[in-house]
Amino acid sequence: MRLSIRHETTYRYDTPATYAIQTLRLTPRSHEGQYVAAWRIDIDRDCRLDKREDAFGNLTHTFSIDGAIRELSIVALGQIETQDCHGVVRGVAERFPPALFLRETELTAHDRAIADFAEEVARASGSDTLAALHRLMAGVHERMRFDCDATETTTTAAEAFAAGHGVCQDLTHVFISAARRLGIPARYVGGYMFRGDGENEQEAGHAWAEAHVEGLGWVGFDPANCICPTDAHVRVAMSLDCLGATPVRGVRYGGSDEQLAVAVSLTAL
Repeated sequence: MRLSIRHETTYRYDTPATYAIQTLRLTPRSHEGQYVAAWRIDIDRDCRLDKREDAFGNLTHTFSIDGAIRELSIVALGQIETQDCHGVVRGVAERFPPALFLRETELTAHDRAIADFAEEVARASGSDTLAALHRLMAGVHERMRFDCDATETTTTAAEAFAAGHGVCQDLTHVFISAARRLGIPARYVGGYMFRGDGENEQEAGHAWAEAHVEGLGWVGFDPANCICPTDAHVRVAMSLDCLGATPVRGVRYGGSDEQLAVAVSLTAL
């Protein structure tokens, strides 16, 4: 499938900010199952985009702006060709051994409820890691209701699991937390998903997890939709949790009453 993607982030301030610095993780990379045919980032201010790779191999762009900022627009757009690899991830930049992704973070730390849930899945799956991961994905999907207005960026996996609802970020954090509890390396992936139902205008990107299966490698699991990623998914960035894969992240000086608007459009060509 060939997808045209446009992701616009707009900031507005009642009182202008005087300085801003932002790091963007908005640029996908080619790998098996995904080819970046064209991609660019546009900023509506006079600034320099410094392109780098972060520790995980994600492509990043950093820019800073001096002067009065009442409005700032960041647009990432391009075309991606995708192929269904049944969730198996190959050909991506791997900077660390899988064991690194057993590391808990503040957002993915398990509590007693998540530990009990993970152990229940393990008992039902025996020694079959892949079966356990599929049960884990189905269990998160069944126990947590998707609610786009439910949580904040700082909501932890334990808080979201206790609440029983959340956005794709929250369901992904719970899946990662439970997988790590079982000794399975797991990581957070940020990107896009084409829904194929005519609703191509979205208010945000998408998130899912990847878990490492011995002998098979990294495999994607999307608990929000209870599927392994298909050619409808576009992979952009990965990290230990959402903070390392956030599309736009930065700081500013000044600027009161920030208003943030995000618009994502995906079209199958």
